[in-house]
Amino acid sequence: MVTRAVATEPPAADAVPFAATAGDVVDQGPGARLVSRLGTDRTAGSWIGTDGRTVVAVTDEEAAREVERAGAKPKMVRHSMSELKSATQTLRSGKRVPGTAWAMDYRSNEVVVRGDSTVSADDWSALTEVAEDIGGFVRMERTQGTFTTRLNGATPILSTAGRCSAGFNVTDGTREFILTAGHCGPEGSVWFSDGRGRQEVGTTVGASFPGDDYSLIEYADGRAGEGAGVVAIGDGKGVRITGVGEPAVGQRVFRSGSTSGLRDGEVTALNATVNYPEGTVSGLIETNVCAEPGDSGGPMFSEGIALGVTSGGSGDCRTGGTTYFQPVTKALSALNVKLIVAPQEGGQSAAPSPAPSGPAAAAPGGASPGSSAPTSGIPSASTLLSRLTDPRNVGPGLLVIGGSMVALVATRWIRAEQDRRAYQRHYSAMWG
Repeated sequence: MVTRAVATEPPAADAVPFAATAGDVVDQGPGARLVSRLGTDRTAGSWIGTDGRTVVAVTDEEAAREVERAGAKPKMVRHSMSELKSATQTLRSGKRVPGTAWAMDYRSNEVVVRGDSTVSADDWSALTEVAEDIGGFVRMERTQGTFTTRLNGATPILSTAGRCSAGFNVTDGTREFILTAGHCGPEGSVWFSDGRGRQEVGTTVGASFPGDDYSLIEYADGRAGEGAGVVAIGDGKGVRITGVGEPAVGQRVFRSGSTSGLRDGEVTALNATVNYPEGTVSGLIETNVCAEPGDSGGPMFSEGIALGVTSGGSGDCRTGGTTYFQPVTKALSALNVKLIVAPQEGGQSAAPSPAPSGPAAAAPGGASPGSSAPTSGIPSASTLLSRLTDPRNVGPGLLVIGGSMVALVATRWIRAEQDRRAYQRHYSAMWG
């Protein structure tokens, strides 16, 4: 269920927006900086070793020496990033086969192509021929289960599109929104926090899926509420979000979802492509964190740094599986919004500066979700209307504006009521 994490502590400071729009620079970590400096013909990605040290794949001795001088560990490989990217482009230009996915495995210097149980023998054979034509660095793997978006339409949910999870709170400087997965619902979808459609959360006002997988839900009262920089992880607990960053292969990450709660694992690949039945999504973060239906849109983070929102994958939290995430940085840039971050412990406001590279430098098993905060329930959806009609909150000359706003809210209420009734008719059989 979409939840708005409301912190009861610390009380001294409000959440502040973190500058992460298209013009801002986000620290990508030492490995990514080295790869960018040396170029795609001399490198083939980077990752975090088991000892926490950054490893960079290189194709020549001089590049290896430069990596060593920078304090990282070089690994000589045969195929450059340019070759790996060319292989993925060839795969994408061929026939689209739902139930397949591919990503660059930096650690093995290969492109891994996966096919789920829905892929026919003929389609798998044809794809294998394409891989063989590319070269011996394309590895073919069959996987159990199916690649699906983590949407759940079989239980009491929040909109007629399905049940999803809230990701992160963001702002455009005036209004506040939930950043979640794009496949959760098209523009105009109305979301509720209860199965009977009585408590409206907001409306989807922007979405991109397929291609990407992100969307914005505008809060019904325009505000995320107190503690907007905290994400819920279950049992009344939350994690303070203090910034946004890029993940690194090998980094330990955490994911929270309304179905399976808090789970952890590692980033296994970047820039992954998944051919869902609904369409192809590229540029995803691949992980071995489990997820289940209803976890779609939920936040992925590490050390309090926002990294992604849950897109889809295969498997479940009983047998394990692969889960893909939409990078937060790309979504913020495309939507022109900023992440709302939590105050630091002790009431100090978090500085609106680029995200630290600390998580990318930690050993895979040495990271934590971030500092904790208690959470409580969702404020009433009628908060805006009650504020407007309270004379104590309206100065001289503003009552007319307040009346106009009441009329506007009433118009929105009528439209939302139509969606609410459709929602109730659609799912009334599930109420018992």
